[in-house]
Amino acid sequence: MKRPIIGITGNFRQEEQQCTLALGYYKCVEMAGGIPIILPPTPSAIQPSSLEYLDGIIFSGGGDIDSELLNEEPDPTVSGVDRVRDDMEFALVREAYKRQVPMLGICKGAQVINVALGGKMWQDISKKCHQDLFDKTEHNIQHSQKEPKNVATHRVNIDSQSILFSIFQQEELNVNSFHHQAIRSAAPCLKVTATSPDGVIEAVESNEFKSILGVQWHPEGFWQDKSMMPIFDWLINEASSFMTAKNLHQHILSLDSHCDTPMIFDDNHLEWNISERNTHTLMDLVKMKEGHLDATIMVAYLKQEERDEESLLRATAKANRILTNVEEMSRNHIAYNYEDLWRLKHEGKGAIMLGIENGYAIGKDISNIEKFRKRGVVYMTLCHNGDNDICDSARGNNEHNGVSQFGEKVIHEMNRVGMMVDLSHASEKSFYDAISISNTPIVCSHSSSRTLCNHPRNLTDSQMRALAESGGVAQVTFYHGFLKENGEATIIDAVNHLNHMVKIMGIEHVGIGSDFDGDGGVCGLESASEMISFTRRLLAEKYSNNDLKLIWGENFLRVMNIVQNYHE
Repeated sequence: MKRPIIGITGNFRQEEQQCTLALGYYKCVEMAGGIPIILPPTPSAIQPSSLEYLDGIIFSGGGDIDSELLNEEPDPTVSGVDRVRDDMEFALVREAYKRQVPMLGICKGAQVINVALGGKMWQDISKKCHQDLFDKTEHNIQHSQKEPKNVATHRVNIDSQSILFSIFQQEELNVNSFHHQAIRSAAPCLKVTATSPDGVIEAVESNEFKSILGVQWHPEGFWQDKSMMPIFDWLINEASSFMTAKNLHQHILSLDSHCDTPMIFDDNHLEWNISERNTHTLMDLVKMKEGHLDATIMVAYLKQEERDEESLLRATAKANRILTNVEEMSRNHIAYNYEDLWRLKHEGKGAIMLGIENGYAIGKDISNIEKFRKRGVVYMTLCHNGDNDICDSARGNNEHNGVSQFGEKVIHEMNRVGMMVDLSHASEKSFYDAISISNTPIVCSHSSSRTLCNHPRNLTDSQMRALAESGGVAQVTFYHGFLKENGEATIIDAVNHLNHMVKIMGIEHVGIGSDFDGDGGVCGLESASEMISFTRRLLAEKYSNNDLKLIWGENFLRVMNIVQNYHE
């Protein structure tokens, strides 16, 4: 069975022209089942192509962090600084963080992870930390011990709601200690999970469901008695999960059926380069690559507004303008059918398909449906938040008591030209009417379960059963309000919704539609770069590779093929 590859940062000392690594680091990785490799402080170590081969990273111990990287004046006690190493490791942390690579920081390595992600440091705890924060009677802990590395000299207290507790199954742990710098406050994406009796922070970990753990002590120093092996076992387990997910994504076609990214640029009049990382958006080709996402459907979203002739003409013009913008930005990435998606995947390119959110875009001119289909629109959401001329919305006033007479013609025309009918945002009556009217299966491109979150935009169990019986699919979405009624939703809630939808509909009728840049995005699934994390969660739920192939796109694409090849 393939073993995960673990990169370990070398202890580089520029003055001595040496890059070394203590034996305990690679011994522990090997004993836990990984393959250790040393990462020297070179630019190639942080290139995306290099990171693709790593399944996990250990940031090793060493000298002090350069004070300039802390934006502080240097303390006289700071020593063993190497800026070349610090610059490389800070960059490596940030790149690994974007790609969800599991990380373990040891002593200085924990400090590097924390500062690189926005945390604060004490340059010398004997002067600052103890003086400012703690009772002087507690100052008996020697954080720079004289004893050998395999000797534990003090204890740490562990948060019972932490990864660290799950690793050791105890709230106190005896550790060694070799430092005088320490974490002052955790980065926004991390939380403190262990402290020593004098209050020094001894461990941090991700508060975003990521595989990130940093410990202030040196667990590799205990490699012979194996007492600290559980930390390395944890890393190898996380790295193995990451490796498995990456390998799976190489062989399946992963599709996100709904994102609103074009709206961000259209509404804010921003310049858009989809091939670059955009700070304004949750979806671009760079983030898709990082998250191992092959394709997304970018929609031309239209807010439901007035329905007089002039307003309807403006709506059609706006939809065409947005679609043109997407086409111009994605010239070498546009896909129109199943074959295009696989071709672009084999070429190593992310794929963009076109959709329309809100049938308001066609106005009252049914010929617009064929025009939009000819330019590549694969689905049209019949309505949004408000009734239109086609049907009633889940947030509307029941104007037509479901699908209107005009709406029935619209659905038949969509069938004729090979455009999928999307019922996300539709009222229940509109939903059932559309299933009855359509000659091809329908989709709900971004909808979750009303049983788990009582929102009118979500699907009842009865709706889901009807959808499955008609051959359609529903795509779980990552919007807070559709996942959880109170509080902030997380990746765990998204998994729970998908599990319930699979239970009700069967594995052949469920998929993923993030709604990124349309208010979609929850903790653990904040952007396209985190999609690989969803796969890891589903693997932990014991979904098979074939199950994940269906969920990640084959179900939705099956319907798309049926619709595009339909002949009356």
